[in-house]
Amino acid sequence: MSEPTKYFVHPSAFIDEGCEIGEGVKIWHFSHLMSGCKIGDQCNIGQNVVVSPGVVLGRNVKVQNNVSIYTGVICEDDVFLGPSMVFTNIVNPRSAIIRRDNYVKTLVKKGASIGANATVICGHQIGEYALIGAGAVITKDVKPYALVVGNPARQIGWVSEYGHRLQFDANQIAICPESGEQYVLEKDMVKKI
Repeated sequence: MSEPTKYFVHPSAFIDEGCEIGEGVKIWHFSHLMSGCKIGDQCNIGQNVVVSPGVVLGRNVKVQNNVSIYTGVICEDDVFLGPSMVFTNIVNPRSAIIRRDNYVKTLVKKGASIGANATVICGHQIGEYALIGAGAVITKDVKPYALVVGNPARQIGWVSEYGHRLQFDANQIAICPESGEQYVLEKDMVKKI
């Protein structure tokens, strides 16, 4: 008798041999996980998602519908990938030139959220708990707790770990309205205190 599966796979999804899939993972309609990817515990892989070889998703990563996560992408724990957001992994793609040995890495740090239809140009790091607005185009690194929007994306503020916009007082202290957590702004960087 075989060991029971510790994760859910919709019958229309396709899982290649050689994937590492954690406990409590849910993989929905028409998704494809390719050999060599690693999916942490409690992840949710939405409809029509492709996870390429070598991709690493930490614990509790939420991938919404129609997202392709290409080789070179690493998402740490608690990352949110909004519907139809886009990763790239080649800086100068050409159909007639094979550049599989030139994939550029992208790192999405713990707790970051990327909004619907955003594009992340490869080679950049998105900091912890950063919030990328819908439709933004990321062309450079994003600081931890930064709120960025637009094309190209520009920072317009700071957010808490709960995703609330932070308002700093004269002492450069802000309080998250939902959690009561305090944050300090020092040298154009935010830290939780």
